[in-house]
Amino acid sequence: MSINVNADEHLIHSYISGKEASLNILINRYRTRISSFILSKVRNIDVADDIFQETFIKVIRTLKSGKYNEQGKFLPWVMRIAYNLCIDYFRSLKKQTFVRSRDDFDVFNLIKDTSVSHEDKLIKNKILLDVKKLISKLPDAQKKVLRMRYYSEMSFCEIAETCDISINTALGRMRYAIINLRKIIKKEGLVLSIN
Repeated sequence: MSINVNADEHLIHSYISGKEASLNILINRYRTRISSFILSKVRNIDVADDIFQETFIKVIRTLKSGKYNEQGKFLPWVMRIAYNLCIDYFRSLKKQTFVRSRDDFDVFNLIKDTSVSHEDKLIKNKILLDVKKLISKLPDAQKKVLRMRYYSEMSFCEIAETCDISINTALGRMRYAIINLRKIIKKEGLVLSIN
């Protein structure tokens, strides 16, 4: 696949000028190539999807901040971001104190014994209720994207199509939803933990 550098640069300038659709064209142009590259490194489709999304969050931030200076090298630049995020992923695995042995991993499996006490059930239910209350305090657009991503396990592409928005708008709403959740947790002094 030959890379049309001029076409990439035109789309980048168009996106920076405010045409959101230009970034969608770039993402779709290189989606298969970048996704395959990431998957070849991490060998897990869900992780690869998350890293792909995070890659384009970084691309969006850089472009919006005016710090993009890789003229003529868009694809190599994006691949470098993806590669670095793959490295970060493996570093984070080394820091974890537990081993994920199954795909159906549940954090509560780490903290419960075979006989879950009534108190533990109440605490777990309280945490889940607290999380639902936190989510309900988000703006509707952020709440919708967060629920689609985490409860319906939809990809950002699916969310964008369902909501009739661009991928980077979906990514942005997700990012702001997480930022706002952190602010609400800090403001209300909540501790979402069983310990």
